[in-house]
Amino acid sequence: MLIRLVIQNVYSFFESKEFNMLPRPKIRTPEGHKYTLNGLELLKLSAVYGANAAGKSNLVKALGLLQYLATGAATSSKVHEAHFKFDDATPCKQVLAVEFVQEGKPYYYAVEITDGAIATEELYRSGLGKAADVLIFERKKMGETVHLTFSDAFEKDAESRMLKSILIHEFLEPQETILPWLANRQNPYLNEAKAAFQWFSQTLQIINPETKVNALSLRLDTDQPFKSFANDLLCAYGLGISKIDVEEMPLKEIFGENNEAAISAVRKKMGETKNGFLTIPSRTGDELIIARKNDDFVAKHLTVTQSNKGGNEAAFNIDELSDGTIRLLDFLPLFQGVADRPKVYVVDELERSIHPSLAKELVTKFSHDKDTKGQLIFTTHESNLLDQSIFRQDEVWFAEKSPDGSTDLYSLSDFKEHHTIDIRKGYLNGRYGAVPFLANLHELNWHAYDTH
Repeated sequence: MLIRLVIQNVYSFFESKEFNMLPRPKIRTPEGHKYTLNGLELLKLSAVYGANAAGKSNLVKALGLLQYLATGAATSSKVHEAHFKFDDATPCKQVLAVEFVQEGKPYYYAVEITDGAIATEELYRSGLGKAADVLIFERKKMGETVHLTFSDAFEKDAESRMLKSILIHEFLEPQETILPWLANRQNPYLNEAKAAFQWFSQTLQIINPETKVNALSLRLDTDQPFKSFANDLLCAYGLGISKIDVEEMPLKEIFGENNEAAISAVRKKMGETKNGFLTIPSRTGDELIIARKNDDFVAKHLTVTQSNKGGNEAAFNIDELSDGTIRLLDFLPLFQGVADRPKVYVVDELERSIHPSLAKELVTKFSHDKDTKGQLIFTTHESNLLDQSIFRQDEVWFAEKSPDGSTDLYSLSDFKEHHTIDIRKGYLNGRYGAVPFLANLHELNWHAYDTH
């Protein structure tokens, strides 16, 4: 679960800004929106509103950047490239920090970057402001020297001290985080580093507008409960979809009877893959999954069966579907995962290519379900969702661009509105800010640029 995210000098965030999933004590409706974990209450849902270019997507991108850093998929130079461009102060200091819950324990992980190099990287078991934080590791650059400090139990263990020496002399790089390296060690004093790494690599799921679900057909083919869930959800969308299925084809049908070289190359790659499957694009742009079946390999791809009012059915390939239907297919793992598991799904532009009424029904379904286990956080322009029967006031956030070009973040709960007020109307009327400024649009004479 996500507790809070802190961003400083990354993308459009200049001064330190915080986004959090902490409930305000006096807000009580709608009910069933709080998870309680060892005395800590966390919200299950949040929506971030704002005008175009206000910084909504940058919030998601900043969290994704921290995820890349923490899992070793990016270096600190990537963060340096994303510094706030309207400030040229030197040295350039940037901060990305997150507090979260993994396996029932709260953690705090932060990276401070100065001029593209990691100045501080730290992981603590969080005391949540009620007790002292417990050190797991801290890396701090002092001049030209990097100091590493671990828990007392780690520092007192001879083998662990040797591991620390190896890290310092052989693996420590100025632009790379050490959390991935520590998480891969078989050391009993680093189990909490492993848990923190798993939060970034498995629990946190970020979905951007261009994100595609990897190997969806394989999961549908091997996970019957997920396939049943997918079929039930797709049928409930009211799109005329009666079934989603997986079709198998022999490799010769994909590559041609006489293309033995291509088939042999696929077989060779299958022998080298660690996943047990290969993903390749088809000629129509669809995703093909090459997987083993008995003593040979087959290609799997999705088919969607649609029916008309007359009861006639036809099967369609993915490339024949609308962008909105494909987007809904990409959301299948999201809505099963966020309902049944303590995962954190962060979605940029939830309503992209989806009808507003359908987007509202999906969010409402999650909002009113009292048995959910995960968190759903998303950015949106869709004012149709602004409804106090769907959201608590502390679950609605606004991103607004300041005159200096930086993003400000604040919650609807800061306005202390009555729970019966129409917040959609208030937002569209500019009551809470975070709306486009269109004062000069009517003055635009676009015919003046006609060259014909």
